[in-house]
Amino acid sequence: MDSQYTQTIKLPILQPGEYDLFTKTVDGKETVIPPTSVEEKAQRRAELKARITLLMALPNEHQLKINSYKDAKTLMHAIENRFGGNTATKKTQKNILKQQYENFAASNTEVIEQTYERLQKLISQLEMHGEVIPQEDINQKFLRSLSQEWTMHTIRSGGNKP
Repeated sequence: MDSQYTQTIKLPILQPGEYDLFTKTVDGKETVIPPTSVEEKAQRRAELKARITLLMALPNEHQLKINSYKDAKTLMHAIENRFGGNTATKKTQKNILKQQYENFAASNTEVIEQTYERLQKLISQLEMHGEVIPQEDINQKFLRSLSQEWTMHTIRSGGNKP
């Protein structure tokens, strides 16, 4: 094609109210869906992601019961009502976690990383119940919970160096 020839394309300009972008029929009624902005799409995507994240956190047997909530806010409220418990239940849970922390010990069948992860999970649960344990106490609990085979290693690394 020669450069002196140009082709002009005339695009129609749509005026508001002259067109329908999308229609949806629900129960025999036709509904017009308005155009969606980039912000609305991002907000809808974030809402969906929050809802999916909440559902993934639930045990499988509870997902069908709570899946009917269509937005993250009402879903979170339903989860809190279902699993939050009352004040007495929360106090009991906190006391059980404290007891588990006090009696924490490494198992002979687990590696040191598994013991550490188990302790960290317990600490996280205590923190969710408002119980704060100083890091130094956590470190001491971990070292004391290790099996006898680790004692020599922890004494060497934890005490004064020769």
